[in-house]
Amino acid sequence: MVGHDVSDRIRLYLLATLVLGLLGMEIELLLIGHVETIQQRIPLVLLGLGIATACWHAAAPKRATVRTLQVVMTLCVVSGVVGVGLHNRGNEQFELEMYPAMQGSELIQKVLTGATPVLAPGSMALLGLIGLTHSYRHPAIHGGAGAPPKQEGDA
Repeated sequence: MVGHDVSDRIRLYLLATLVLGLLGMEIELLLIGHVETIQQRIPLVLLGLGIATACWHAAAPKRATVRTLQVVMTLCVVSGVVGVGLHNRGNEQFELEMYPAMQGSELIQKVLTGATPVLAPGSMALLGLIGLTHSYRHPAIHGGAGAPPKQEGDA
């Protein structure tokens, strides 16, 4: 994977950033006790899968590792978007339970600054996008850095 080409170096930096980010987020979620429900464990499982897949891919960058990384990273993006929605809904339900008449900009402000950080799951989506960017037109699939996929009938 280490090459002299700029795109190879960028791909390597993206992969290193991805692994460090996945490890850091996994540790953080474990430290804050993000394990109480099945919904809270889903990001932990995806982060673990992401770490394992990224390391497997780093050790053997082949079509299978790229495709597996793409699947796991897509799931991370989906998980991040769903997580933002869940955090938002949880904060909104809490605020409306405490103050049923609250609405408008006051409710929005309270939801965004509530006990559950609404935008924190977005980090999961960002890590997924880093992984997808790393795998975009990957040489293990396309035959060379940035090379277009071969068409039928190409010699």
